[in-house]
Amino acid sequence: MAYGGYYSKTESRISNLRKATNLRFFFHGILGGENTTAVTVARANSSLPGPSNSIVVDHAPLTVGPEPTSKTIGNAQGLEVFAGRDTTTVVVYLDFGFTEGELNGSSISVFSRNPAMETQRELAVIGGRGKFKLAEGYALLKTTFISNTSLVVEYNVTVIHY
Repeated sequence: MAYGGYYSKTESRISNLRKATNLRFFFHGILGGENTTAVTVARANSSLPGPSNSIVVDHAPLTVGPEPTSKTIGNAQGLEVFAGRDTTTVVVYLDFGFTEGELNGSSISVFSRNPAMETQRELAVIGGRGKFKLAEGYALLKTTFISNTSLVVEYNVTVIHY
């Protein structure tokens, strides 16, 4: 028997297994100093001011509230790429690993452009592990505090997963 052509069969019953989870947490970035959460690891020779044409690695706490003393529920690890002349738009890859409660051991990953100066931004959820296997969705971001040395970003995330 000869085989040829492309074959695909979609089963609609899989969609009945999908769940939606809404998350709200706060990212705390500390820029410089003893407890820094972001470090520049590469930078092009450039006369442009600021972090343009650089790569920054992050390892920042996630909390239940905007205060630095709020309960820590996990951490964010990843990369931020400041490309070109526009230093307010950053390409972001972050993995949010949860370390408390029913989400302990699970994570979600986001990857998108982040126009940091906009009041509200959106990042794409591109995957996950643990409770969030095969995750997709989106994260709405809002900077709630910013100074020369720190920032707090509120994340409201909708995750579709199995």
